[in-house]
Amino acid sequence: MLRVRCLRGGSRGAEAAHYIGSRVGAAALGAGWVQRTFQSTQAATASQNTCAADDKAPSPVPKDCLVCSYNEWDPLEEVIVGRAENACVPPFSVEVKANTYEKYWGFYQKFGGQSFPKDHLKKAIAEIEEMCNILKGEGVIVKRPDPIDWSVQYKTPDFESTGMYAAMPRDILLVVGNEIIEAPMAWRARFFEYRAYRRLIKDYFNSGAKWTTAPKPTMADELYDQNYPIHSVEDRHKLAAQGKFVTTEFEPCFDAADFIRAGRDIFVQRSQVTNFMGIEWMRRHLAPDYRVHVISFKDPNPMHIDATFNIIGPGLVLSNPDRPCHQIELFKKAGWTVIQPPVPLIPDDHPLWMSSKWLSMNVLMLDEKRVMVDANETSIQKMFEKLGISTIKVNIRHANSLGGGFHCWTCDIRRRGTLQSYFD
Repeated sequence: MLRVRCLRGGSRGAEAAHYIGSRVGAAALGAGWVQRTFQSTQAATASQNTCAADDKAPSPVPKDCLVCSYNEWDPLEEVIVGRAENACVPPFSVEVKANTYEKYWGFYQKFGGQSFPKDHLKKAIAEIEEMCNILKGEGVIVKRPDPIDWSVQYKTPDFESTGMYAAMPRDILLVVGNEIIEAPMAWRARFFEYRAYRRLIKDYFNSGAKWTTAPKPTMADELYDQNYPIHSVEDRHKLAAQGKFVTTEFEPCFDAADFIRAGRDIFVQRSQVTNFMGIEWMRRHLAPDYRVHVISFKDPNPMHIDATFNIIGPGLVLSNPDRPCHQIELFKKAGWTVIQPPVPLIPDDHPLWMSSKWLSMNVLMLDEKRVMVDANETSIQKMFEKLGISTIKVNIRHANSLGGGFHCWTCDIRRRGTLQSYFD
């Protein structure tokens, strides 16, 4: 039967627990929920007999429901692909500064609230259209969000901003079984991003899917450390090692892309956009059927897990060699194969305004034996071929500049498979 060991963060876990406990107060949430969130999941409280009963339970997904996905590798049948149309540079606020590289700060200061370079956007749009055509050719149903004018300025009682885009559905939508969860997000420029997907989600809801919207944060100033001290990569490494991030524990927040699924077990990182209150909300929401585990990495700028730790098959994970996982022994002891992808080949002069070169490992599995991969990244193509996985090569180099690879640009709505446990 499935037994998942506690995931411990060592001194990082203790420091994070102490920090968060001081912010939220033990009286309000119970003295120890933070530590439990960081270290483990509901697995520690589940008996062996309960797991056995759960494993034999039939899938709760209605037969005619269009939404059903439990992991990252079952045969893909339907997917949402994002749009680059009307994409705007987010205003250069503190949370954006903490998630971007210093060499691009001048770009944000100059163009925040305006369109990304028009010629670059045009090429990105064409690349994503070709990607959609290739997915359709592979037998996958493709849906797209609505185009929206993201340059419109909006105001809430707590802040003002313009929008960004609907390019990365993986950032805002998480499918767990037959449920679509809308993430609350953490960037003010992404507060209203959900609007681009509402038409699609209503259609899926009408087909029988569950639809959950996580508590929307106010994104008041208290959610962010306004004096977050980032001046170099060394600063970021030090702060991340101490469990300090630009987002505080003022209220729950998370991006869906900080979660990655492996059946009953879902892994998440505490990052610049996902706080422990957000993780705890997800843990309680998904319990007892799913276990949410916090894992951490040697990463100076954690934001979204899938270019750091990308699960590509049952017992098979890509682990970024530049950002080693502190809990990797958990996977090895469970019999998982941990693969370090090769160094990316993307040139230094190619603009990556919101991401690193490691988008090369941000791949989309069409099933266990087919993967959509960057046409320019020949090294990782060879790696997949050695694993017996055929590569579907697509060029989205200009689309990469907007902050995502194939996994980011998509949200798998339906995969042909059942709920299983992959740890024993």
